[in-house]
Amino acid sequence: MEYRVERDSMGEMKVPADVYWGAQTQRSYENFRIGSEKMPPELIRALGMLKKAAAMANYNLGKLDLRRRDLIIRVCDELEEGRLDGNFPLSVWQTGSGTQTNMNVNEVIANRGNRLAGESMLHPNDHVNMSQSSNDVFPSAMHLAAVMSMEDRLLPALSGLTGTLRRLEEENRGIVKTGRTHLQDATPIGFSQEISGWREMTEKGKSMIEASLPGLRELALGGTAVGTGLNTPRGFSEEAIKILSELTDKPFIPEKNKFHGLSSRDALVFAHGALKALAANMMKMANDIRWLASGPRCGLGEITIPENEPGSSIMPGKVNPTQCEAMTMIAVQVMGNDTAVGLAASQGNFELNVFMPVCIYNFLQSVNLLADGTDSFCKNCVSGIKANRERMDWNLHNSLMLVTALNPYIGYDNGAKTAKKAYRENISLRDACAELGFMSREQFAQVIRPEAMI
Repeated sequence: MEYRVERDSMGEMKVPADVYWGAQTQRSYENFRIGSEKMPPELIRALGMLKKAAAMANYNLGKLDLRRRDLIIRVCDELEEGRLDGNFPLSVWQTGSGTQTNMNVNEVIANRGNRLAGESMLHPNDHVNMSQSSNDVFPSAMHLAAVMSMEDRLLPALSGLTGTLRRLEEENRGIVKTGRTHLQDATPIGFSQEISGWREMTEKGKSMIEASLPGLRELALGGTAVGTGLNTPRGFSEEAIKILSELTDKPFIPEKNKFHGLSSRDALVFAHGALKALAANMMKMANDIRWLASGPRCGLGEITIPENEPGSSIMPGKVNPTQCEAMTMIAVQVMGNDTAVGLAASQGNFELNVFMPVCIYNFLQSVNLLADGTDSFCKNCVSGIKANRERMDWNLHNSLMLVTALNPYIGYDNGAKTAKKAYRENISLRDACAELGFMSREQFAQVIRPEAMI
């Protein structure tokens, strides 16, 4: 491998000749060979957007000349387009402030800009990082990446699932089935009503995520090292964040209290709580679907789901609810991530939180898993749900809990006697009620009408 020599404040470093990063990135790359987890690409792109907005603000405020501004913008555009992928090799398990990744981005922009200019025009600290510190840039990038990932990926996926469930709700109106509580038979329910519960879970999940976005729209940019704004021109925070809002077409505002913005990650904790709530709902929905589809002969078998792939290496013809299983595993991961995000946010000391890389890594993993998982679950499972009307009707009319409708006529205690006799002797509720003398078979037929119980 060919190398070039790069220099920073600590001296010289050999860097691979075919990359744009510099000495500080190389030091981190060599000193933190830990795990396989790398900084998320969404975070790298968010940092690039912030660098672009900062360069434009610095130019508008008379701090940066036009040529350097345009070089930074040009490279940031390449970064956003993915043309510089492969230049961001650093581990999540690095400094808790994310300084090394901030410098990774600064060095790549500077070196690529100098290559484009044909001369040394950009310095990673003096120009690309102008009016910034890792301590305000990194948390701002975390918020930016979180908002973009949730708005551009997760919320559309949820809307798609909501639409599919709404279609199923309409298609299954009029189908009455037995309800279940505690995994035991309960009173009748419309299948469309059951589906409406799932649909409302997706809508509630979406509204909770949307409710968490305002806190993430507040950015710490402009606070620099400890929140005082040292080395920033007056109005930099407002100008840079206004430009960023225009570039992303998303509303962001300056954090009013930069001391809070640097040291607290509460907005991410709150937002991940919404992700955990969604994960809990998706776990419940996926479990409902695989229970209802269990069988095909020896389970509930009240619905069928798409048969996507063979389910066993030994049992021919077996098909499993694999999309449900994937979704439930995603839910478990998100719930675990919520613990990591919360603990990371609690570990600030004085003017800075120093668990930021692991916080945003887990946060973005949760968003991406939920977005991809929801799309896959919707496309490969939910959209193909079909009601097994015969099985639903048989279960409904053999449910002992239809006896509940007799309570106003024969009372709770007599209703219990009827149900227990029917179960013990394996006879119908109608026959049990008549044999106990509580009601004639004709009267029973007039009272017990499942379609009127929903």
